[in-house]
Amino acid sequence: MKLNRINWFGLAGGLTVVVLVFASVAFAYPWWQLEVGEGFFEAHTSPMNTNFSLLGNMLTIPLIYFLNLTCLLSLIASAVAMLFYSVLPTKSYSKDLLGFAYKKPLVTLLVFVIGLLIVTYAAGLLFQISFPMVGSTTVRLPASMSGGTEINVPIVTSFTWIFWLAVVAAALCIAARLYHKRIAPTQPPTQPN
Repeated sequence: MKLNRINWFGLAGGLTVVVLVFASVAFAYPWWQLEVGEGFFEAHTSPMNTNFSLLGNMLTIPLIYFLNLTCLLSLIASAVAMLFYSVLPTKSYSKDLLGFAYKKPLVTLLVFVIGLLIVTYAAGLLFQISFPMVGSTTVRLPASMSGGTEINVPIVTSFTWIFWLAVVAAALCIAARLYHKRIAPTQPPTQPN
């Protein structure tokens, strides 16, 4: 194996996805977190591990569990395919591995961010509560939600360092796709004699 034939962007991207999956699942690091009040409601979300708690009690939503599992398996498969591709980028099957692997981190990231945008917009429509994607605010609950009393509730939201690691992983995988043309240039089809 020649070192100049390794796709270093793909290798770095595949390893970054492995670290991302491991940190998101083994250590349950969220990509984004929401805290309403002091311990009233918390959401720690990532495409692979989502936890909600209301008054300290964990809430389980089966659909979200299976969506998390699907994302987890997809990213594991992507990481494995990207790592195999990266060390053997000139093999006949390598372009198929790359085509399978490089989009998954980006698609996962985009679906996650779009999902957060939809949830924050829906919360505004359904509960007349508006909160930022990143930052803190104090929300005045409508009298209809609090039994006729107006209550001010602090809300804190933030993206975590692991979200930014996901951005780096997606960028490295896209760079691997772009760099592929330098390592394994396409050869014109041979003409039959």
